[in-house]
Amino acid sequence: MKKVFLFFALLAAFVGQAQILEPVKWSTSVNKISATEYELVATATIDAGWHLYSQNVPQDGPIPTSFAYEGNANYLKKGNTVEGEGHTIQDPIFEMEITYFEKKADFKQRIKLKGKAPFEVKGTVEFMVCDDSRCLPPTEVDLVFNVK
Repeated sequence: MKKVFLFFALLAAFVGQAQILEPVKWSTSVNKISATEYELVATATIDAGWHLYSQNVPQDGPIPTSFAYEGNANYLKKGNTVEGEGHTIQDPIFEMEITYFEKKADFKQRIKLKGKAPFEVKGTVEFMVCDDSRCLPPTEVDLVFNVK
């Protein structure tokens, strides 16, 4: 019985030491542009030492950041998601020019309202982050924008 207890105690200690890395936190906001046009803003807050890749990455590079929005009868999507200015470098690992973001990045999507009632726009963002020694696998996060 002591061995079984010791085994589970050690297992709990190892599991407790395991760390899930989440170097990017996402938040959402909505800006009113006009009576019928709004801007959905997804903001990535990036931990020090990590970088988030742009939506525009050359083929055979890292996974680009991408957004998908669930359609509904309350709005029409206008254009594509626009990103802020990042850092463009010649990446030695991927051997190509790549744009990425550090600390914070804003991504904006314009929509045109079809009605006046408040509603939610649901979406997802898929992204990949790296630091100087490793890259994490692509991650998908759900986003919710409250249009009022």
